[in-house]
Amino acid sequence: MASPADLVIVGNIVTVDPQRPIAEALAVTAGRIVAVGSRDEVQPWIGADTEVREVAGCVLPGFVEAHGHPLMEAVVLGGRMVDIRPVTMPNADDVVAAVHAEVAARGADGAYLNGWDPLLQHGLPELTRAWLDAAAPDGPLVIVHNSGHKAYFNSAAARAAGLTRDTPDPHGSKYGRDADGELDGTAEETGAVFPLVTGVMTPTDYPALLLAECARLNRAGLTTCSEMAFDPMFRPVLEQMRDKLTVRLRTYEMSTAALHTDASPDNGDDLVRQVGIKIWVDGSPWVGNIDLTFPYLDTDATRTIGVVPGSCGHANYTREQLAEIVNTFFPLGWQMACHVHGDHGVDTILDVYEDALKRWPREDHRLRLEHVGAITPVQLQRAHDLGVTCSVFVDQIHYWGDVIVDGLFGPEHGDVWMPAGSAVATGMRISLHNDPPVTPEEPLRNISVAATRIAPSGRVLAPQERLTVEAAIRAQTIDAAWQLFSDDAVGSLEVGKYADLVVLSADPRSVPPEAVADLEVLATYLAGQQVHAKAD
Repeated sequence: MASPADLVIVGNIVTVDPQRPIAEALAVTAGRIVAVGSRDEVQPWIGADTEVREVAGCVLPGFVEAHGHPLMEAVVLGGRMVDIRPVTMPNADDVVAAVHAEVAARGADGAYLNGWDPLLQHGLPELTRAWLDAAAPDGPLVIVHNSGHKAYFNSAAARAAGLTRDTPDPHGSKYGRDADGELDGTAEETGAVFPLVTGVMTPTDYPALLLAECARLNRAGLTTCSEMAFDPMFRPVLEQMRDKLTVRLRTYEMSTAALHTDASPDNGDDLVRQVGIKIWVDGSPWVGNIDLTFPYLDTDATRTIGVVPGSCGHANYTREQLAEIVNTFFPLGWQMACHVHGDHGVDTILDVYEDALKRWPREDHRLRLEHVGAITPVQLQRAHDLGVTCSVFVDQIHYWGDVIVDGLFGPEHGDVWMPAGSAVATGMRISLHNDPPVTPEEPLRNISVAATRIAPSGRVLAPQERLTVEAAIRAQTIDAAWQLFSDDAVGSLEVGKYADLVVLSADPRSVPPEAVADLEVLATYLAGQQVHAKAD
């Protein structure tokens, strides 16, 4: 044995290591685990200067968010934008009042709000350009839909962003236009939405905002998080803040701006590293622009979000455009991560992936599909056979489950939304995610929802698609780390890996699955250093 450990943690330890799934203690030196086992096995690592912590509850690997947006969430929840998400402000009257209050407070500086959701905030007005101009006649007003896939803006915001009727649609995005070709005050998808919110970016304040975001993630038990819409402009600030970050970041650069990146696949380290390129095949089910083989229902809900009766949604790119993106970055060694909800879009991107793998075979590519709401069992099997892995947004069932079935797609397609069970049945390693700020960071709720599939009304959607709690834990730890090419360093509690830990109030495997969401995060550790402790 080497010199005594810096830290020894004793308690009920769930390692997520199949070779030794349960332990009583672990030892940490220089941020890494040097021993895992029984109390007697770890006792020799305790010296005069070793800190020994007896913990109540249960110790697990730090949770991994495989599909997050922490760099943008830092801004969205940083105070310059008003948080009007349904989880914060469920009442439509309160939302409208918040819009008027922010316009009055900000004036010519511009009012920016995030979280508009007519499907959950019943009774919201239609956001026409006329309504927006009347609400804010003197300064910019931008309201971002809760999905992040659509924004609404007034005339002053268009002027501030330099948008006119002659502005071309960005790659894979679009600005809405009326019958005369004038901007109608809507923007769809990242390339069109981002230019409207640059006014909230304050570089001098950003480090503090990012540290607040790290603290939010740590409070949820997260120690590793992906950034799925990475802009290279953030590289300098991440480098400057390396010594202060309390979350490992894995970034995916957006493919929307140009078919080029200055990074290479061997960049970064175990704290910050770009691992892939992100594509958006389609949009959001909540704004009607996902690429389906079947139509949306004709209901009050679909009419509220502007879906034309009989519409099957649409894709953001043609197959040829998707192939151009994949065939540019994949041969360079990049992992590709593709946002896709609609089943028709799934077929398209799997065709593109299959062609790329034939041209440039790679043994361990871990090509990804993101969200996959309407993916079918046949498509999941095809994906698995190609070596493609899925990150599943199962928390949508908790918030929109009833709307999905009754308002958007009907029982045939709505009940089986987010078919995590079918994915795991193929042998696929999946992750669960929250896509924050769309839903809050709540990995424990993800585990609970994956194991119960309980919608807001209490009904269970497609019980055959439920996961065991153990499988859901893996999807929030080691399998999520694997998707991020980080399972060699994090995701399970094994000798040689970082001591990234979360301490919970109870073992998730020992409580009813519906109670897992209510467990408390008592403490979070990054490389053996405590970065969160629950206040008494």
